[in-house]
Amino acid sequence: MACLLETPIRMSVLSEVTASSRHYVDRLFDPDPQKVLQGVIDMKNAVIGNNKQKANLIVLGAVPRLLYLLQQETSSTELKTECAVVLGSLAMGTENNVKSLLDCHIIPALLQGLLSPDLKFIEACLRCLRTIFTSPVTPEELLYTDATVIPHLMALLSRSRYTQEYICQIFSHCCKVRMQALKCFSVLAFENPQVSMTLVNVLVDGELLPQIFVKMLQRDKPIEMQLTSAKCLTYMCRAGAIRTDDSCIVLKTLPCLVRMCSKERLLEERVEGAETLAYLIEPDVELQRIASITDHLIAMLADYFKYPSSVSAITDIKRLDHDLKHAHELRQAAFKLYASLGANDEDIRKKIIETENMMDRIVTGLSESSVKVRLAAVRCLHSLSRSVQQLRTSFQDHAVWKPLMKVLQNAPDEILVVASSMLCNLLLEFSPSKEPILESGAVELLCGLTQSENPALRVNGIWALMNMAFQAEQKIKADILRSLSTEQLFRLLSDSDLNVLMKTLGLLRNLLSTRPHIDKIMSTHGKQIMQAVTLILEGEHNIEVKEQTLCILANIADGTTAKELIMTNDDILQKIKYYMGHSHVKLQLAAMFCISNLIWNEEEGSQERQDKLRDMGIVDILHKLSQSPDSNLCDKAKTALQQYLA
Repeated sequence: MACLLETPIRMSVLSEVTASSRHYVDRLFDPDPQKVLQGVIDMKNAVIGNNKQKANLIVLGAVPRLLYLLQQETSSTELKTECAVVLGSLAMGTENNVKSLLDCHIIPALLQGLLSPDLKFIEACLRCLRTIFTSPVTPEELLYTDATVIPHLMALLSRSRYTQEYICQIFSHCCKVRMQALKCFSVLAFENPQVSMTLVNVLVDGELLPQIFVKMLQRDKPIEMQLTSAKCLTYMCRAGAIRTDDSCIVLKTLPCLVRMCSKERLLEERVEGAETLAYLIEPDVELQRIASITDHLIAMLADYFKYPSSVSAITDIKRLDHDLKHAHELRQAAFKLYASLGANDEDIRKKIIETENMMDRIVTGLSESSVKVRLAAVRCLHSLSRSVQQLRTSFQDHAVWKPLMKVLQNAPDEILVVASSMLCNLLLEFSPSKEPILESGAVELLCGLTQSENPALRVNGIWALMNMAFQAEQKIKADILRSLSTEQLFRLLSDSDLNVLMKTLGLLRNLLSTRPHIDKIMSTHGKQIMQAVTLILEGEHNIEVKEQTLCILANIADGTTAKELIMTNDDILQKIKYYMGHSHVKLQLAAMFCISNLIWNEEEGSQERQDKLRDMGIVDILHKLSQSPDSNLCDKAKTALQQYLA
């Protein structure tokens, strides 16, 4: 009989318990929203630390109603938030509780809640999601059913300390999630200082995120994990969130990326390793030096050019196909890394150039069918062309200018920008390539670039012409002026891009050097040049622009006949006088050069010029400047006054 009584007693107990819980659920259906809210708050207080109460409420159907209220547009934000808090509390019970919540499709409802603008509600949804996803009974795939979820979670990272904590706990729960999270971190941290500064301070179970990334760099971790962690740290470093001399970069990230470049790694891993390392060290000379002496990296990269292996050595057609597919990517990655390695240090550039057949490989790269390889080869060459020594030797031995000029004839803008920038270096006055480049029609090509809509191409075109005009013969200067046309020159002088304006002034200054050249150019273009100078001195330009313009005037003042264009222009003379009294020493000095060249005693007509300038009050200003606290300005003023006494 005892056995027969057992079941009714259990049912009776359950009935009593559920009955005591039923009123909590009933209140969720009250037509008065305020009473519903109070009911949810009371339910929240009742379930805290009470697993039995949690189980009862789940049995009584509280979960579907809470989820309904949470998703209703008519529900107040406060009600939605309280519902999310109660659901989170229910999830903290047993694994069976979590299973019941999953059966009610809680995850899509909570993920939808993350789209709300209200931070408190978002935090409550995330807290509940964290509890559910860290339970062993929750399939992690549920996080990936919608491709927009991970990016949205990443975007929420920086909203508050709590969003960081909950999202990182969700991500770090298991390896698969960790890899997905790592990839998202790397994408979001790339060139994004705000996200990077957020990530660097995120704590996961009491440990900073960068420290977790460093642990993932260890050799015993999967290669994909090592590479992606290295990317995260690299991007955070480049975004300014981690210092370049931080041990996690110097002792962990950099060596890991060098390791990825070795022969032992798969071709795709070597590509990714080299490209990431190139990006890491690109702006930092110390990292470039460290990388260059780590594991014989410079020699190791030479192997990147040896794919595909000779056909006779490959019996496996699939392998040949694989090698061919990655051969372009390997060459591109090697060129990129060599470009970064050689960006600043002369000794590193020398080592690169002395690597087997390197110059031949770069020259070959300039004519490759792949645009990406061509661009990387040009960047590599541009990096190496910063070396005076190499410009005089290796670049001349391999006639690098020939394939470069070919590249410049017909290439996409991204290649043209780098190639034209390199041409600027090849046109420096000590470069042996300068002469043959001039003979190959470079003037017309560069003048064409100055008309580009791309500001970088305009800058490089005018910069190369400026280098070409430096200490050049009269014929070259005349060619430049003829090909450029005065109309284009003055268009460039009113260019909205400051770099274009500065380089155009530099070109004008180089054209107007040595007296016969100054007089010749001013005799044909004097009126327009004086007009342009006046406009710039009157305009809203910075100190550097006005200083360059005054230096052009000083050059004109050094001409034999050209100086009369200044002496007969009272407006220009008044401007020179004004800048002699300017508050900026640079402008005072530049104006002083003009005056000195105009009053120099040994030149014809100096007495008349001195008299006119004395009448304008220039001598009084010179006396004042001879007392200047700036020694340079003081000396120049005294020297000028001596011309009056001689």
